[in-house]
Amino acid sequence: MAQRRTAPTLVNHIKAVKTGKQRFENAVQGVARMILHQDIKKVVVNGKTTYDFQIFRRGGKHVIGMFDEINSFVSFAKDAAEGGSSAEMAFVLVGEPGNGKTFFVEYLCDCYRRFLSRPENRKHTFVFKGIDRLGSYGRLKNIESQTYEDPMILAMNIGETREESQVFLAEKGGFSDTEIDQFYAAYRPLGACSEYIWNDIRRHTDGKLDEMLKFIEIVPVPMTESLGTLTGKYSAKDKITSSAVDLLGEESIQRLLHITDTNNPYRFDLRRGALARVAGGGIHFSDEIFKNKKDLVQVYLGVIQNRTIEIDGYKWPIDTLIIATSNNSEFNRFLAEKEEAPIVDRCRVCYVSHNTDYRRQAELTTYAIGSQTKTTLTKEDLHQDPNLNYAISATVVLSRLPRSEKLTPIETMKLAAGEVAGEKSIKTLAEVIDTLNQNPDITKRFGQKGLGQRNLGRAVQLLGESSETNEGCCMVAIDIFPALERVVLDYVSDANDRAKYLEDLKIARSLYRERVMTEMFNAYMDEPLAIRKDVMNYVNMIIGIDAENLGPDKMWKYKDPQSGELRALKIDERFIKSVEELLGLKTEEQRETFRTAIRKIYGQKISLDPNYDFMDNLELVKAVTDVRLKSDIAGAGSLVGALANRTNEENQKLYDRMITTMLDKLGYCRTCAQKTIEYFCTQEDES
Repeated sequence: MAQRRTAPTLVNHIKAVKTGKQRFENAVQGVARMILHQDIKKVVVNGKTTYDFQIFRRGGKHVIGMFDEINSFVSFAKDAAEGGSSAEMAFVLVGEPGNGKTFFVEYLCDCYRRFLSRPENRKHTFVFKGIDRLGSYGRLKNIESQTYEDPMILAMNIGETREESQVFLAEKGGFSDTEIDQFYAAYRPLGACSEYIWNDIRRHTDGKLDEMLKFIEIVPVPMTESLGTLTGKYSAKDKITSSAVDLLGEESIQRLLHITDTNNPYRFDLRRGALARVAGGGIHFSDEIFKNKKDLVQVYLGVIQNRTIEIDGYKWPIDTLIIATSNNSEFNRFLAEKEEAPIVDRCRVCYVSHNTDYRRQAELTTYAIGSQTKTTLTKEDLHQDPNLNYAISATVVLSRLPRSEKLTPIETMKLAAGEVAGEKSIKTLAEVIDTLNQNPDITKRFGQKGLGQRNLGRAVQLLGESSETNEGCCMVAIDIFPALERVVLDYVSDANDRAKYLEDLKIARSLYRERVMTEMFNAYMDEPLAIRKDVMNYVNMIIGIDAENLGPDKMWKYKDPQSGELRALKIDERFIKSVEELLGLKTEEQRETFRTAIRKIYGQKISLDPNYDFMDNLELVKAVTDVRLKSDIAGAGSLVGALANRTNEENQKLYDRMITTMLDKLGYCRTCAQKTIEYFCTQEDES
């Protein structure tokens, strides 16, 4: 017969802390250690170097962007862990709906639960057993610490005086004076009911410590997420049913039936409230904190600063990290009521902006579209246009970018994604952001207002339910624009915002048009990266045109930075000149200035990223595309004519060949290939 495993005693737990098998740390120390012990990378965002904490970038659905917000949170947790002023504050994320506030907190809580599930990080608490022997607890036999107090807290309060407790730690745990002093730097008294029961046990045993310890059993804190232990979410409830009981707990009728002494604080059931369940080194997440009733918000006053649960004068110290969220309108309404200032004063407010990098937005858009295979209403597989993600991402990001006199919306969008925007530098964007962020109206700051992730999701839903999508079994990119327009008209209440978003929609359509031009050229050349090769050919030509080893045959040899191989390129001055004419460069001086700028970008980018291909330089890509279309097929107009008028056999063959390339090499289905060619043949969205 298997031997029953004995429960660990308090002395065993203390020894485990001494040997490092168990830890004694508070919530913020645990969170800070969890984050800072993972990889940390340096990244440049909007022209400024910042840190990217890799713990938030793991898993199938992780946090994207939010660099400034995450840095603020990590600094807050680190300061609190080191005993700074943050230890008496709550961290509040304020921003527009649908920009990832709640997702970030829930992701953090999930990481923390996984972190605590490791044996060396596991949280423990204590149970008073055999309580029925004391005589005044009725049929209650075992009583667990209501606030999941750490066994080390009991050890620091085990004697009647601090000196007695320190002697106990030194004798039983073998701790040095320095180690004991470190423990007492994080000292807090026992909760009211634990202290009361411990004193009852002391009287019952005549103060014999060995006998008293027989009443103590050490148990792990339950990790079940649905119980709300260690990480708990408190959502703002309706005004009638919500009360302080939901946070603090209340007097329990069931316990009063057992407890004869009406002064016993154990008559209060703290676990009825959300705070006690996370009080043992957990995270308390208050969603939409300022939507609660005033009296409930004021309960947070004492909880945030003093970290105690207080009922009828009884106190239970708690150890918890408090994180809250609020949307802009609720927060502003709350600020307008000046008498509510004390609670805001106890908060570290972090304004959360929308994601403004359209390349990173592609991942967020993938979340909204869904990773699973989609089907039509008739259960047929639903294809996604390869340009769909780009069309959605560009539109929503443009809506989030405030207008500026220094930069056009497209330049702002490209610079925010770390791309080249003509002669405009990242410094210009940094200046624009600094100027905007001086505005006392938060919604006027960079990235604070725009179409959020929920609006994006609505547009995808509208696209998925349309008859065109279901009939053609494809989510075609061009159809997303009417869906986004419908979302703007139906869900954006402010007239000025609505007008701006509709203007942004037009700009996004023109960007989509440029992309289609590139795709058509690639399809015509029967090669997925045809235009990319031609753009790089132009770049290499203007680098090699002044080379010393250039012979009369205009052949230039260079080392390809991507493959490291030696390549030969014939410099075609007519091609270079044609591209530069389409870019509007008329004089020799203008051309040389442009070439110098391209060479400079090449030098900066290639050293960091050998695969850099200038495809983010839309003006250059468009010019090269137009030149190649003219030289290969006597102008884009002729290709449009050939594709539109398929009455003769030659045109039909060209059309069929391009469709085949789009199906086999470019990721299109027949529906989106035909619709894209049809769109290319119209004059729609010509900018």
